[in-house]
Amino acid sequence: AEERVRAWAEAQAARGRRVALVTSGGTQVPLEARAVRFLENFSSGRRGAASAERLVGAGYGVCFLHRARSAFPWARALPPPGPALLDALRLTPGPPPGVAAEPSALPGLLPALREYRRAAESGALLAIEFTGLAEYLALLRAAARALAPFGSSVMFYLAAAVSDFYIPASEMPEHKIQSSEGPLQITMKMVPKMLSPLVKEWAPKAFVISFKLETDPLILIDKSLKALEKYRHQVVVANILESRRTSVIIVTKDSQTPLSLSDEEIGQGMEIEEKIVSYLQGQHTLFIEKKI
Repeated sequence: AEERVRAWAEAQAARGRRVALVTSGGTQVPLEARAVRFLENFSSGRRGAASAERLVGAGYGVCFLHRARSAFPWARALPPPGPALLDALRLTPGPPPGVAAEPSALPGLLPALREYRRAAESGALLAIEFTGLAEYLALLRAAARALAPFGSSVMFYLAAAVSDFYIPASEMPEHKIQSSEGPLQITMKMVPKMLSPLVKEWAPKAFVISFKLETDPLILIDKSLKALEKYRHQVVVANILESRRTSVIIVTKDSQTPLSLSDEEIGQGMEIEEKIVSYLQGQHTLFIEKKI
């Protein structure tokens, strides 16, 4: 993965593009070595996918490190698998018979498909898939090391919802946990925080953005500021669970900038990621120019 990312990033640099590594989706944590059960979270990858679209539109090459079967850039215009998707397709007479999309059922598909084709043909999108926690951590490390030579022109946009807890392989039962053994009690260890080695060792000159999601508004800003102090990266995008799709606060060591959608913007179908990416693009420019 490291060589693949480095070669792709060199092609982006040759085209004069900045590079963003976007992580997206949740991580799967097995409870057994031959796993039947897993610990998951609610993340669908929507924020990462929407942000990747905006970053490509803003001129970045995007390395999209995403959870398998989570939301994918531009594919979000398709209905989810099931009746909605099947109803949007129709048979065309042959010979040979074929399949066509029903335009009225897929109003956003044409523009999304155009943008995807443009990104794919110009090499602006490199998609790398992960499922489990260990796989994610290994790929993040490899990608970060590959991108380190490109210095401050690289943005790390860490939108993946990474598990805070896991069971080390040495402590994991080999076989399926039996319900006949009674109520289940599990002791999980803390997942090592990747922000620290990312900022200090793997890509020390990069522009690094983390995301902080809370359910309690009273602790959100304090936890964001403590993360910036502890890890020494540049930005935390802070959001509350219930309002995460319409408002965020961009937190830096010197500022707190709320971004939100108006009722009119929501009615027009605007997504908050458009404002997040626009703001962070400006912050990245200042960072490259050493003004922040």
